[in-house]
Amino acid sequence: MSNIGNILKRLREENGFTGKEVVEKLKKLGVEISDKTLYGYESGRNSTNADMFLALCQIYKCQNIMEVFSDSVDDVLFTNKEWEYIEKYRSLDPHGQETVSYILDRETARVTALQKQADHIKELETSTLQDDIHIPDIRFINYYYRLASAGTGQIIFDTPPTKKIEIPNIPKYRKVDYAISVNGNSMEPIYHDGDMLLVEMAEEIKIGEIGIFLVDNESYVKKLGNTELISLNPDYKNIPLTENSRCMGKVIDKL
Repeated sequence: MSNIGNILKRLREENGFTGKEVVEKLKKLGVEISDKTLYGYESGRNSTNADMFLALCQIYKCQNIMEVFSDSVDDVLFTNKEWEYIEKYRSLDPHGQETVSYILDRETARVTALQKQADHIKELETSTLQDDIHIPDIRFINYYYRLASAGTGQIIFDTPPTKKIEIPNIPKYRKVDYAISVNGNSMEPIYHDGDMLLVEMAEEIKIGEIGIFLVDNESYVKKLGNTELISLNPDYKNIPLTENSRCMGKVIDKL
């Protein structure tokens, strides 16, 4: 029997409930399970999720989740602080919950991407080199800090490059001429504020491609449309193209 199962059984018995009584109380909370499933939780045959665990704790009148797990800290599903976050989330209106969910999804994706990058670097560092494996060398390109705008726009290339940076000398990056940082969040969820973009100098790109553009002396990183520059974030307006609009390059990738 798992520690969580032992605890759930102990709580039920301390409250003097039979399995069927607990099942009836769960029904009043809108949770439908059988007493067989309940006993499965207690024996460890079935795994309970957080919502079910909270419902059971409500029936057993648990005041403090940490106290419930005082003898088995390793099995804590969440801390009191995390429980406070859950209560705050539930107190929000739908718009607030949607905002929190958006931020959680964005940060989860960011951390996942960073972890994949770290795993890849570790794999390269620890892999055994074979005769047919070639570790690419590097080359230096100019890096411009926060000159391409993904928001309201900024003048581009009005100062010298911030510094030189190294990039892998691989086929994918052979045409990269410079790097530039995104300023703003109108291109989320693909590009975020502060992302470093690798850019190939180009006066023209295809419809649907993302590039660096100069419109009325303001610079933008946008997706090229037929008559306008498209923002991926629906909270931002598209930028109409003018006769003096110029393409400054095609976005190849981001570091």
